[in-house]
Amino acid sequence: MPRPDPQQRSLLFDPAPARSAIRQSCRLAGETIEYTLNRSARRRSITLTIDESGLRVGAPMRAPQTRIDSVLAGHAEWIVRKLTEWASRRPAPFNWSAGDRLMLLGNALTLRFDAAAGVIEQGEGVLILPATLSAPAAAATAGHHWLRATAQAWFTQRVAHFAPALRVRLPVIRLSNARTRWGTCHPQGRVHLNWRLIHMPPALIDYVVVHELAHLHEPNHSSRFWRRVAAVLPDHLQRRRILRIEAHRYLLP
Repeated sequence: MPRPDPQQRSLLFDPAPARSAIRQSCRLAGETIEYTLNRSARRRSITLTIDESGLRVGAPMRAPQTRIDSVLAGHAEWIVRKLTEWASRRPAPFNWSAGDRLMLLGNALTLRFDAAAGVIEQGEGVLILPATLSAPAAAATAGHHWLRATAQAWFTQRVAHFAPALRVRLPVIRLSNARTRWGTCHPQGRVHLNWRLIHMPPALIDYVVVHELAHLHEPNHSSRFWRRVAAVLPDHLQRRRILRIEAHRYLLP
């Protein structure tokens, strides 16, 4: 696993970014497949990763394209099958229109507009927006602002809950908009948490919170680090696995 920057430790959605990344396409099993090619001087072999973002190919910086094409051709059936499986998992398009559904703390909320509503409110299975926000652009702006505010309040509460158990001072909590990290711990005592975690069930949010707080003691992923995490969350491996496999089910498309 690539080593993170020694000045900050992050919980990644996927492997650390390569030195270069370009979009390419190829023909596999009769289909045109687009993929992202990540090249890095640290890599020693060619790897294939398929998730909600599609196909990513990791390759050494000097690997010839012919070698990459050969690996892709050798795994053509697997690639097409996995891409089809991921496509079937994608949620329906979310347009910030009445009837659309989003996830909050692992629970589905149906979007509703109400002329009597003055502010965004959460009801039983619904998220109620003022009718003045019925235009998708206005609803999206206000909805994202509400989600971020909700995330800040929830994360602050969970950090305050776990900090004593991990014997760390309360860090400064900031929201992140990163596309490749769930959380980041900075040596200055700041913890950045991706606001999109607010879509996840509380157990998965708690795993990310504990992971980042543990980095305030251990700025690495050593056995001592994992012992600290396990002391607070004995089932952390299960939570980590669910986060990796199921996260896409909760995020807005």
